Amino acid sequence: MTDTLDRELGTIRAEEAAEPTAAQGNPGLLGLPLTLAGAVGLGFTNTGIVSAAAAPVPILLSATAVGLLLTTIWAAALGQNVNATVYGVFFGFYGSFAVLSLGQTHNWFGIAPEAAAQTTALWLGSWLLVIGLLTVLTLRLPWTYPALFAVVDVALVLLLIGTLTGSSAATVAGGWFVFLFVAFVVYFYVAALWEETGGRALPLGRPLLS
Repeated sequence: MTDTLDRELGTIRAEEAAEPTAAQGNPGLLGLPLTLAGAVGLGFTNTGIVSAAAAPVPILLSATAVGLLLTTIWAAALGQNVNATVYGVFFGFYGSFAVLSLGQTHNWFGIAPEAAAQTTALWLGSWLLVIGLLTVLTLRLPWTYPALFAVVDVALVLLLIGTLTGSSAATVAGGWFVFLFVAFVVYFYVAALWEETGGRALPLGRPLLS
């Protein structure tokens, strides 16, 4: 009987040892600071602090878009599906802005100058729809997440108004909402890295929906 029990225990231990260890990691430690860098660039240009509209494109192409693509793949590989969709959306947002800016500057798409504003409005409206959906669909997460996306929604609405009406005030206001988005991302990055280095988890709030 003892031999049988030993064999059974040995089998259980062997099965436990054979079970793969769950992959661990925090893709936000890569994605958040690169999101931050790109957003700062957009905030500076939209508020008029930096006058060159294409000034943030080098950051967006070489750092933010590439980093968010890697972050999306990393999150998906870990099975972090919500993180993957969020980072994937922002990869598309930043990457498509860089392509839009370069394309309009170098006439890659054959868009007439008089249609440039409509093209930008189409881009803003498309992303307003996508991030608006993201805002609603993340209401089960801590409230800081949908609040972050709501800030982006407001910024996009203001920038869309500025594009369609030529209102510099609306565009500048949109730029300041981009800086509010930056503040949220700074907090998320601090919270993630603080906990990763052994600190206590910083509060992110309660879910708005249970």
